[in-house]
Amino acid sequence: MRLIHPASPRQLNLGLAILRVIVGVIFAAHGGQKLFVYGLDGVAGTFGQMGIPLASLTAPAVALVEFFGGLALILGLLTRLAGFGLAVTMLGALLLVHLRGGFFLPTGYEYVLALLGASAALTITGGGRYSLDALLAERRTTARSEQPQLQGA
Repeated sequence: MRLIHPASPRQLNLGLAILRVIVGVIFAAHGGQKLFVYGLDGVAGTFGQMGIPLASLTAPAVALVEFFGGLALILGLLTRLAGFGLAVTMLGALLLVHLRGGFFLPTGYEYVLALLGASAALTITGGGRYSLDALLAERRTTARSEQPQLQGA
C-alpha cells in the first residue's frame, strides 16, 4: 500500500465493504434495540418527549429503517436504497434532536453526523464489489448476454 497514491480498485472495494458492514451493524443494533428492547410504544413515547412530529408514525418507520437498512448494508443488498433511508433518518435526528445539543456528545450531533456521512457515501457509491448487489448485477449481466439476440429481417 502506497500512502500517497490513489487506492486500487481492490482497496476501494475492501474499504466500502468494511464501511458497509460496520455502519450496518451499528444501525441494525440500534433498530433492533428500538424494536425488541424498548418496543414501538416506548420509542414513540420517547420520540414524542423529544418533540419529534408524528411520533407514533415516525418511531416504527425509524426502527424498521434502522434495523432492516442495517441488515441490508451488512449484506450489501439494495445498498443505495438502504443508505438513502438511513441518511434521511440521521438527517432528521440531527435537525430535530441533536443540533440543539451542540457538536460534542453526549447530547451533540457528532455521532449522528458521522452516520449521516457514511450513509450518504454508501448511497452515492453503492456496496462495492464485495456485496450482494454486485453479485446480482453480475448475474443479471450474464443472463442478458446469454439470451439469443433477435435478428432484424
